[in-house]
Amino acid sequence: MNKKKKPFLGMPAPLGYVPGLGRGATGFTTRSDIGPARDANDPVDDRHAPPGKRTVGDQMKKNQAADDDDEDLNDTNYDEFNGYAGSLFSSGPYEKDDEEADAIYAALDKRMDERRKERREQREKEEIEKYRMERPKIQQQFSDLKRKLAEVTEEEWLSIPEVGDARNKRQRNPRYEKLTPVPDSFFAKHLQTGESHTSVDPRQTQFGGLNTPYPGGLNTPYPGGMTPGLMTPGTGELDMRKIGQARNTLMDMRLSQVSDSVSGQTVVDPKGYLTDLNSMIPTHGGDINDIKKARLLLKSVRETNPHHPPAWIASARLEEVTGKLQVARNLIMKGTEMCPKSEDVWLEAARLQPGDTAKAVVAQAVRHLPQSVRIYIRAAELETDIRAKKRVLRKGLGGHMTSSAIVQSTLQCLDFLILFSALEHVPNSVRLWKAAVELEEPEDARIMLSRAVECCPTSVELWLALARLETYENARKVLNKARENIPTDRHIWITAAKLEEANGNTQMVEKIIDRAITSLRANGVEINREQWIQDAEECDRAGSVVTCQAAMRAVIGIGIEEEDRKHTWMEDADSCVAHNALECARAIYAYALQVFPSKKSVWLRAAYFEKNHGTRESLEALLQRAVAHCPKAEVLWLMGAKSKWLAGDVPAARSILALAFQANPNSEEIWLAAVKLESENNEYERARRLLAKARSSAPTARVFMKSVKLEWVLGNIEAAQELCEEALKHYEDFPKLWMMKGQIEEQGELVEKAREAYSQGLKKCPHSTPLWLLLSRLEEKVGQLTRARAILEKSRLKNPKNPGLWLESVRLEFRAGLKNIANTLMAKALQECPSSGILWSEAVFLEARPQRKTKSVDALKKCEHDPHVLLAVARLFWSERKITKAREWFHRTVKIDSDLGDAWAFFYKFELQHGTEEQQEDVRKRCENAEPRHGELWCTVSKDIANWQKKIGEVLVLVAAGIKNTF
Repeated sequence: MNKKKKPFLGMPAPLGYVPGLGRGATGFTTRSDIGPARDANDPVDDRHAPPGKRTVGDQMKKNQAADDDDEDLNDTNYDEFNGYAGSLFSSGPYEKDDEEADAIYAALDKRMDERRKERREQREKEEIEKYRMERPKIQQQFSDLKRKLAEVTEEEWLSIPEVGDARNKRQRNPRYEKLTPVPDSFFAKHLQTGESHTSVDPRQTQFGGLNTPYPGGLNTPYPGGMTPGLMTPGTGELDMRKIGQARNTLMDMRLSQVSDSVSGQTVVDPKGYLTDLNSMIPTHGGDINDIKKARLLLKSVRETNPHHPPAWIASARLEEVTGKLQVARNLIMKGTEMCPKSEDVWLEAARLQPGDTAKAVVAQAVRHLPQSVRIYIRAAELETDIRAKKRVLRKGLGGHMTSSAIVQSTLQCLDFLILFSALEHVPNSVRLWKAAVELEEPEDARIMLSRAVECCPTSVELWLALARLETYENARKVLNKARENIPTDRHIWITAAKLEEANGNTQMVEKIIDRAITSLRANGVEINREQWIQDAEECDRAGSVVTCQAAMRAVIGIGIEEEDRKHTWMEDADSCVAHNALECARAIYAYALQVFPSKKSVWLRAAYFEKNHGTRESLEALLQRAVAHCPKAEVLWLMGAKSKWLAGDVPAARSILALAFQANPNSEEIWLAAVKLESENNEYERARRLLAKARSSAPTARVFMKSVKLEWVLGNIEAAQELCEEALKHYEDFPKLWMMKGQIEEQGELVEKAREAYSQGLKKCPHSTPLWLLLSRLEEKVGQLTRARAILEKSRLKNPKNPGLWLESVRLEFRAGLKNIANTLMAKALQECPSSGILWSEAVFLEARPQRKTKSVDALKKCEHDPHVLLAVARLFWSERKITKAREWFHRTVKIDSDLGDAWAFFYKFELQHGTEEQQEDVRKRCENAEPRHGELWCTVSKDIANWQKKIGEVLVLVAAGIKNTF
């Protein structure tokens, strides 16, 4: 069927056309034209627009208020109570009393509005809710239909027909305009064509130009119609050489145009040119065009302003970089002629010239700049002989030496003759004096420094250097003179205090520091606390202990609020420890203890500091003072008793614990410490009696647990079981008692009784993870794998998001040989516990070797500072034989968590295989000082009944021996 195309299809509608008007329709609108379906008087919905823009009425009022500037004083706008709606005096001046009155009325309106605010908001809320119930949104009306979409099957969804495209073929497949790039041959062809059209007939050039029909006509001065412009005659190609010449000419013209004809100086910023050139100068064989461009720009800068030193320096360095060293030397020497007063140009010239020539250049520089210290220093650097260096520097300071010395120096240094000596030009250069003194022997240096401080009386360094070289009495005089000349410098006072301390006069140190603070304040110097602390740390590192402590006591309380003192001082002490300034930290703790003698936390911090960085005697002395001020602090008594016990003084430890009993009669910690002291020294009967007294006077679950454990480790199983039953009557919610009961039964191979004990314990303590693990392992041990799996699933239901239970479930499947199930469980575990380090560490070694590194990266992203993850990474490097990295990661692990025994065990095992004896001993000592108590492998060995009397070092060896390199 042949369709005839309508002529109006695809054409725009005529102006004023309304669809349907011929059928009687008057036009229609859509929802997008009129907005949401609401009445004009609908209540306001705050969720759709901010206040003032909520309704059309608000906008109309706003526009009306903005447009109506004139006051409406009509009688219809007058109210007998309120008066006119507008202000009768709005055109008058707005004074301060008007502003005050408006503020008072505004405050009253605000107060009245707040009184009715809650009621009004509640009423508006109710109106909106009522309105929503009566006239719900279209979205809410179709919400039930949307919910039914969830019941649509995939087949029903696919059976829905596609919406067809009702447009015609031309609209569906528009033909876009195609553009084809023109080839270069096209332009070349037309260039040649243009040449043929512009040629002139030879007959017309017989008289040297164009013949005109008029006598005396114009003869062209060229024998042809083409001028020798940018087009090369006869070829039709562009002449690039001439284009480059034209560009250079244009650039010169522009640079000349921006020159200031009045002052003769350029208004172009040469530094800006030089800055741009930094990116243009090639350093590794760059493009030759960049070099030419940089050379051209620098040339224009030199010509525009020849007395600008950076232009010459940059030009010389450009030539140096491009390998034209002689050109660079010539340029910089010309720069010295144009800029003879520039230090930088002379120094650059000396740098570029060879040895002897450089000396001559420096001699000329001294002639032009006799006061330049840098040139004298450069001259000394050019000399290779020490005596020659001394001669050069003495020339710089020659104005304050004897004339015979100058003559002798000149005769000895003929090869480096400086025409204009600096006899009276730079006597006050501290840098020259310092350089000269450094080359002298101590006695000559002392003589030079005595003259230097006369020439430079405000140099603290010279005064202090002289004081260090003088005797005690002369040093005191020197420092007194220094204080007179420089009364505002603290270093002189600190050096004086160090001097007194070094000569045994320690009682003067405190006075000197106090006088320093007073004098500096009198001279208007602000006491900077941080600077004084840094000076005290330097004194500590130099061995001046008394001076550093005196300085700390003098400034530690300056500039600190009273409520911030304790916190700030503790931070200062930690900072000093981090900087290895131990005496400063000790001084801070001593001062803090004087201010806060009854603060238990300060005493504890000081005690731990002495334990880690002090001696046993200093720790015990501190603890004696601590328990005198804080007798109720049990931990201080226990630290003192432990220190005595570790030193082998058991009677002293007992006496300390006896005093602790008097101060804390019913303290569980002190009772258990006394029991441990007796049991560790094989006094089992005394330990039993102490536990019996503790159970009668201070019965606690821990006391009963220790009683059961003592009988258990001594082999009295029946007594242990009786005590356990008695304890469970009083403390049935203490899981460790149930665990011990089950373990005792399990040790006697009474599986049913052990299972019963664990089951009863889980009824009383369903959230105890170790109880669940013991019961699961018991079932696994007797071959009931299914029951063990069910127990762990039940435990995870009662204790969600528990990493320990998930880990045991994964390991159970792995031990059973079901690696796929183990991987599946690990994925679920990581979903439920994404930040568990122990799960991530296990996941790393569940992967095959090629995937372990990727897994470890994921683990570090999730748990960057978790010790288990760091330990897994260290083990991974160990397995790859990357010894240095593995050792570094082991150090990180034990630094982050020194209480993790597994980390110490793996570290020690690693050092046994790849370290020296010193490294092994260092790890063992650090582990003993850290006293770790946690870790899966560690607790397995340390809590074994057979190892109950093992020390930390012995447990470390046992755990390391049990580690197999199977990873």
